[in-house]
Amino acid sequence: MTYLKFIQYIYLIFAVFFLYDAFDKFNKNEDYLLSIIIAAVSIGMFFFRRHFHNKYQKK
Repeated sequence: MTYLKFIQYIYLIFAVFFLYDAFDKFNKNEDYLLSIIIAAVSIGMFFFRRHFHNKYQKK
């Protein structure tokens, strides 16, 4: 299951995209709160997946 090792990095790609989207919306004076929340959840999911991947990899 080596593909699971790389899936965690997709969350970082989503986080970067939504942070850029939030910055763009902020400059246009639009509502950017949802983009910030999605970026934060994506970063959290990255660390969650990374923790459990490393935890089960050591066994």
